[in-house]
Amino acid sequence: MIDKICMFLTNRIRKEIPDIDDEKAEVINYGLQNIIGEIPKTFLVLIIAYFLGIWKETLITFLLLIPYKNASGGFHLKTHLGCIVGTTIFYCGIPVLSKWVILSEIAKYTIIAIVWIFGMIMIKLYAPADTENVPILAKKDRKRQQIMAYITFTIGLLIAGVVNYNMISNIIIFGYFLQTLMITKLAYRLTNNKYGYEVYGDTSTQNV
Repeated sequence: MIDKICMFLTNRIRKEIPDIDDEKAEVINYGLQNIIGEIPKTFLVLIIAYFLGIWKETLITFLLLIPYKNASGGFHLKTHLGCIVGTTIFYCGIPVLSKWVILSEIAKYTIIAIVWIFGMIMIKLYAPADTENVPILAKKDRKRQQIMAYITFTIGLLIAGVVNYNMISNIIIFGYFLQTLMITKLAYRLTNNKYGYEVYGDTSTQNV
């Protein structure tokens, strides 16, 4: 249903703006998939978080992770129920974990450095991690999103390093680490997903 809505909107945009070629339309459709697909899940997760007493923390988690998540991509679970359960665990679990864990200054900076190195390698190898249903095949579009993944990931971890609020730092550190895991080949295999370029041909430019 969401795929059809996004395709309809993409076609309407192309009709209004004839200069949009297939490559640009692909990017628009991907963006719409991310936005529209997340809206109902976001409201449902926030409702669940409200009853768990962590809706503010969950909302903060959404806002902090959206820039990096949209740039880096990640696998999609195959069913709506699985997607809702997975999204709830992800966005509610991170703030709960962030409340419990208290990191010393040395531990925080050490973990940030490790997460940053790991993330930069994974971004180079896999970002943007598309799917066979919403592929990103144009080289310049993949390059642009990969650069955005580098930027948002680095800025996020810099914020985690300078902010004095423990929970905010932890949300970024744990959230960015888990989001990075979601773009890896292992995660795709475990969830029975395929990258778009694996299905339609490897036209990506992973080299920076």
